Amino acid sequence: MTRLAAHPFPYDFELATTALVLIDLQRDFVEPGGFGESLGNDVRLLQAILPACSAVLDAWRASGGTVVHTREAHRPDLSDCPPAKRNRGNPRLRIGDEGPMGRILVAGEPGNQIVPELAPLAGEIVIDKPGKGAFYATPLHELLQDQGITHLVFGGVTTEVCVQTSMREANDRGYDCLLLEDCTESYFPAFKAATLEMVRAQGAIVGWTATSPQLLHALTR
Repeated sequence: MTRLAAHPFPYDFELATTALVLIDLQRDFVEPGGFGESLGNDVRLLQAILPACSAVLDAWRASGGTVVHTREAHRPDLSDCPPAKRNRGNPRLRIGDEGPMGRILVAGEPGNQIVPELAPLAGEIVIDKPGKGAFYATPLHELLQDQGITHLVFGGVTTEVCVQTSMREANDRGYDCLLLEDCTESYFPAFKAATLEMVRAQGAIVGWTATSPQLLHALTR
């Protein structure tokens, strides 16, 4: 059993039954020219967490832990993208439109790929999800159950949307969840801060939070 210093109290986990889940660290959200920027956001905020994510991913792989990557991705015919989602707001580019990195949030397009520094390795789980949550309309729960996974360590973007939604879905399915504070980011720093507070409030009602150095220390001692 590994004990990690965390908020609101220590997080205990076994590496063999814990998966690292990196949410939507894909070019469409992190790089200029993607969907995130088309919404008027400064993607440099998200790019700033990539070194911490990379350090955690390297250490997790070296420890032999299970890795899950997710991508927000729709079918090319957009049959899994309801109009209520595609038509929301007033972005410069909508889901399915042709952008500098191919069609926005469409599976197989260049912009839909995980950023190169965090690219999945052979054998790692890659989930294409049409919704904000990683469990909605995906086989993620069944894949984790097949491997006996009970604990999930989360990173990724954006904190208050796809990361928090996935954590709440996981919580409802019985997983003990930890969010790495410096491996997640929002286009709106206040939203990230509020989410971290909500996750660990009321005795970890959704889960725990800790920093990547705390996790790296726990993995190497």
